[in-house]
Amino acid sequence: MESAACKEEMHEIVIVGGGLCGLATALALHKKGIKSVVLEKSETLRAAGAAIGVLPNGWRALDQLGVGSQNRMAWIDKGREQYTPNKNIGEVRCLKRSDIVETFADALPPKTLRFGCEIVSVEMDPLTSLPYILLSNGQRIGSQILIGCDGSRSVVSSFLGVKPTKTFRVAAIRGLTTYPNGHSFPLEFVRLISGQTKFGILPITDKLVHWFINLHHGTDTKFPQDPELIKQTALEATSDHPKHVQEIIEGCDLDSLSFFHLRYHEPWDLMLGNFREKTVTVAGDAMHVMGPFLGQGGSAGIEDAVVLARNLVKTLKGGFDHEKVGEALDQYIKERRMRVVKLATQAYLTALLIEDRPMLTKFIVTAAMALFFKNPYAHVEYDCGHL
Repeated sequence: MESAACKEEMHEIVIVGGGLCGLATALALHKKGIKSVVLEKSETLRAAGAAIGVLPNGWRALDQLGVGSQNRMAWIDKGREQYTPNKNIGEVRCLKRSDIVETFADALPPKTLRFGCEIVSVEMDPLTSLPYILLSNGQRIGSQILIGCDGSRSVVSSFLGVKPTKTFRVAAIRGLTTYPNGHSFPLEFVRLISGQTKFGILPITDKLVHWFINLHHGTDTKFPQDPELIKQTALEATSDHPKHVQEIIEGCDLDSLSFFHLRYHEPWDLMLGNFREKTVTVAGDAMHVMGPFLGQGGSAGIEDAVVLARNLVKTLKGGFDHEKVGEALDQYIKERRMRVVKLATQAYLTALLIEDRPMLTKFIVTAAMALFFKNPYAHVEYDCGHL
């Protein structure tokens, strides 16, 4: 890993964004003997969000990266919930995002990940038809293949013309609470719903608990970012919840707190959107931000990494061929498009049921869910295939 400013260079593959999906993509390529460079704008490893729930399809993808077993020390029992029944999900596990990001980073070769590289724009060289990125310090870096894994406000997505994300009428507070002497919560995913407020608990280990609160808010609401203010908001939002909920929030790790609007790409934009321009493409949230209602955002990004690397490797073994790389990227997009459209559609319809919508709307949505998602847990049975 390097924290110095990036030099002006040409690389075979440049990945923009050192989060979950970017590192997973670099690791998938590395596993197949393909070098890449990951450019991360922050000065250290970043892990957006406190934790990630991983369902069976996510573990299948992690196993392809060879890190599944390294993260299985923390788990939640097979989908059992209190107060809101949920079955047939299969085994669900919860991991600290920082742990899985560090696991990915540690498995990469030295100098793969470079910090302090903020991407300002992407341009296509008119002579070579190869992409170049411009950094905030004025440096220009070229690549034969450019992969944007730079999240919901992706610069690479903007270059491709991907439509901006929309905002749900639901906001989320997320945090971690540490119990030095251990907690007594069962290894279950527990959700408590009171009015329009949902509180969820996902134990990570016997000493660490991930929790979240979903609140209804206007799409233009501004949220405090000071940890103490977020904590106070969380306490007020759960004032009518059981005592142990307040105790979890009171003892939270302030540095883990976040408060933000839930965002999404509209399913029809994913169906029709352009995700490739010559040898430039996107993966993870840069392609398909979706609500957290299915617990699939992070896992879908890891699936992207496996499928993208699998298609590129077939092409790159014989050396770089501009046209063949384009075909490989098209195949990757073809494999992923309907998968993420289905996930995004189900998450979107679920959000409409959660949000404060007219009863007629909820009736129509319920009918649509019954029609298109007869098995609402089919998404966890998905297998992205071998790397």
